[in-house]
Amino acid sequence: MVIFEKAPAKINLSLDVLSKRCDGYHNVEMIMTTIDLADRIRLFELPEDRIEISLESRFVPSDKRNLAYQAALVLKQIYGIRKGVHISIEKNIPVSAGLAGGSADAAAVLKGLNRLWELKISQAELAQLGALLGTDVPFCIYGRTGLAKGRGEIVEALPSPPPCWVVLAKPDIGVSSRTIFQRIVVEDLVHPETRRVMNALEEGSFEKLCLSLGNALEPLTMGQHPEVQQIKNVLQQAGASGVLMSGSGPTVYGLVEHESKAKRIYNGMRGFCEEVYYVRLLG
Repeated sequence: MVIFEKAPAKINLSLDVLSKRCDGYHNVEMIMTTIDLADRIRLFELPEDRIEISLESRFVPSDKRNLAYQAALVLKQIYGIRKGVHISIEKNIPVSAGLAGGSADAAAVLKGLNRLWELKISQAELAQLGALLGTDVPFCIYGRTGLAKGRGEIVEALPSPPPCWVVLAKPDIGVSSRTIFQRIVVEDLVHPETRRVMNALEEGSFEKLCLSLGNALEPLTMGQHPEVQQIKNVLQQAGASGVLMSGSGPTVYGLVEHESKAKRIYNGMRGFCEEVYYVRLLG
């Protein structure tokens, strides 16, 4: 049997860091939604008891450093699975981009192996397993739109954003989330108003949503990488209604209500930035 899973990227509508935890992580408050930019995962059993990963990307490891590998290993260890699996990953989400590409792959592997091995694990239990792997994995298990709290393991469903297009632009750099979080001084952060974003989603107001977007990590990443600020400026000047850096960056996105305008902005950004996408919201 071959199992296929789609692993959609996420964008942050809001990202706040509330405090440093005694375990070394941070308490966060993040509103995220999925977009129609996705990796494709294919799973099938191997005759030997081993985990094998294949993918065509010089930026992503195909060994135990890969979150997809770690997801399969966690399932095998916790549930005593003595079977092998081949994981094929078609990478479409940019790497180290603030779009949770690795977390989305890990979540897709957990969901796919749950089906392949007929484990009958609930979505909530899969999310708990995902929390062992990374901050964004529990959200990626649920998908759609949600508020993630704690270390990211507490996920509350939220109404979907109003239908719109998303133009994404990523400079030719990668940003390490760990490096950015190590530089955080919580008292110095400018905290976004998470409640305003939630209200905009509840009202279904595109205009209010665009005015409410916020990311406490933007100044940290832009301080290290000025090109991220430049991309944000260009997207705003091009006419995107709401512009924000996603995650710890460096990808910046713009929300656009109409496809014709999104196409114009996309074409304009291609002359300024190498990796540019325009997609629909899924969440």
